[in-house]
Amino acid sequence: MQQNTLKPTPGSTTSKKRRGRGQHGGNFSGRGIKGQGSRTGSGYRGAFEGGQTPLVRRMPKLKGFKNFTKEIYQTVNLEQLDVFAEGDTVNEKTLHEKRVVTRKGKIKLLGTGELKLKLTIIVHKASETAKKKVESAGGELKLLEHAKRSALTEGEPKNELKESL
Repeated sequence: MQQNTLKPTPGSTTSKKRRGRGQHGGNFSGRGIKGQGSRTGSGYRGAFEGGQTPLVRRMPKLKGFKNFTKEIYQTVNLEQLDVFAEGDTVNEKTLHEKRVVTRKGKIKLLGTGELKLKLTIIVHKASETAKKKVESAGGELKLLEHAKRSALTEGEPKNELKESL
């Protein structure tokens, strides 16, 4: 088999029908009789469904909105921390290295399962049961402080025009 001898599989290709050429060549060339569809130019808009109520209008009007400033936490349960050794420090970097969490972002520790290791855990949030279980295992839990992005916390922006006057 060589590249110059390759041919398409029989029946996989069909020749284009030659419409609208010569004496009665397809009569209306597959466009029907008269009307917008038979004329040249723009044609129908994309979502037009031939007079049927369009899909967009058949769907319900959804209420509410999606809060794009919502803080999304990845959850880690205590039972997932058995991949660490006694006395290890558990933080965002080590959780990524051990493949406990996969996405970057804030981490919340939850209390499902038992913790048998003495660990130093540094996360953004933790549930009350998780705090109790870490302390009862002899470990230490540190919560990271994170500033919320807000115009109020950043202070009032300086107006350079007023200062120059």
